[in-house]
Amino acid sequence: MIVNYKLLFGKPVVLNCFFAFIVMLAATSCNNDAEVPEEEIVVEEVIEEKEVEENTETEEEVVVEEEQVEGVDFFLPNIDLSNWKVTLPIGSPDEVEPPEIIDYATDERLMPYMYNDSTDGSLVFYTTPGSSTANSSYSRTELREQMVPGSNSTNWTFTEGGRMKGTLSVPEISSDAGGNSHRTLVMQIHGRLTNEQRDLIGEDDNNAPPVLKIYWQKGKIRVLTKKLKDVDAPEEEILYTNAWEDNEGYTFTEVIGTDIFNLEIIASHGRLEVILNETDTVVYEDIHMQKWSVFENYFKAGNYLQTLDAGASAIVKYYELEVTH
Repeated sequence: MIVNYKLLFGKPVVLNCFFAFIVMLAATSCNNDAEVPEEEIVVEEVIEEKEVEENTETEEEVVVEEEQVEGVDFFLPNIDLSNWKVTLPIGSPDEVEPPEIIDYATDERLMPYMYNDSTDGSLVFYTTPGSSTANSSYSRTELREQMVPGSNSTNWTFTEGGRMKGTLSVPEISSDAGGNSHRTLVMQIHGRLTNEQRDLIGEDDNNAPPVLKIYWQKGKIRVLTKKLKDVDAPEEEILYTNAWEDNEGYTFTEVIGTDIFNLEIIASHGRLEVILNETDTVVYEDIHMQKWSVFENYFKAGNYLQTLDAGASAIVKYYELEVTH
């Protein structure tokens, strides 16, 4: 609050001067009809002018204070959602694609799960155990890349390459009965079968394994990739999900906690790189990445909570998110 010292101390000074004037008038006048000396009238006029000036300055200061209140900055995330759809932890589960996702801030389906935090310019993803997709037990509020808005059919290969970079944080996440924080997936590269590959191996959908999963886990960033159980398996055989398994994983040493951090993924033929905060990096460049070129892929980003515990929840904030091919 702006304290107006002129307002507090200006008028008492005026009253004291006016009192002195009354005393002086009484001492020099014996009846009510005596004329007031011209010098005293001048003094009174000066006092009145002073009051007007102080009142004017006070009003100007009030205007400045109101402008300061009206000038409070509100920030909105600078994230283009034109090539993303989002999956929600409700419905069967519900999905919102372009162009409807562009109006997420006024979409009642999305408001509880995907919304702006205008205090820090983030796009918030909130999730709790609920509806899950066909190939998972866990719920999510997660974006799925769509190279052609509204379609899942056009994707990319490692030979074509892709890069995703995000600035994000995990400010809130629940804990299990033992007091250990739950974990959530914040970025992925997911594989996809072409229609021809799906028909070749007799699958009923286009699902393939995720080649990359990046977790927020116990305040650190953990990376899991896939490796073939049999590197000599023929191409048709490696199309099956059960031909692949998780590798041993890699956990960056830096403690992220609830702080804001940067993640970058760079995929190219036979090579996958993950960079944390533009300095720490882990690179996969081996036979498994070379064999992975058989699949199409798409990026995912958001909040994929890895627990079914009752009452569990997590918030992931994205401040920036960009994909290039």
